[in-house]
Amino acid sequence: MELIRKYFPGISRQQSLQFTALMEILPRLNEKVNIISRKDIDHLEERHILHSLAIARKFSFGPHTTVLDAGTGGGFPGIPLAILFPEAHFILVDSTAKKIRIVGEIIQYLGLERVTPIWKRVEEMATIADFVVSRAVAPLPALYDLTGSLIRKENRENMPNGLISLKGGDLEAELAPFRDRVQVFSIGEWFAEPFFSTKKVVYLKK
Repeated sequence: MELIRKYFPGISRQQSLQFTALMEILPRLNEKVNIISRKDIDHLEERHILHSLAIARKFSFGPHTTVLDAGTGGGFPGIPLAILFPEAHFILVDSTAKKIRIVGEIIQYLGLERVTPIWKRVEEMATIADFVVSRAVAPLPALYDLTGSLIRKENRENMPNGLISLKGGDLEAELAPFRDRVQVFSIGEWFAEPFFSTKKVVYLKK
């Protein structure tokens, strides 16, 4: 919890307990189903939870907001964001049944009442959300082709609805088709750890 408290000192006792519980249960479940690489499980707080929470440095999700996590895998970035924004509704989607089963167990263990896990391919979804979030699922053009139609046109937050993706590396080619619709935020400007030096939050307006 050291890093989470460092960058999010205002979290409640309930949120602190949920983050702690997440760090306790996920390594145990990971022994049954390998949803996080063995080398990364020792860096769970930094490389998965805090990385997911980078989205919260720029975006806030309120009680009337629906957020769809496309290709959630082990529940990232959806579960950490759901802990931080308990009034928003989160839908966590993945096409791999065993991953969604694990995500469902985590949701139940943490007592996250406004989080729905769904076993389905993203392109088969019909649910409309205010924001779609993802973590390195696919290049941005392909990801937007899959999810753009799921993003509500009317805005209900302080920023236009859109796609928010955690990415790294050289993004010039995949961002080029979107020009003025896309914004890129460097996570290294928010978090000092070397892991974040090349990490970005990419925001594509609807």
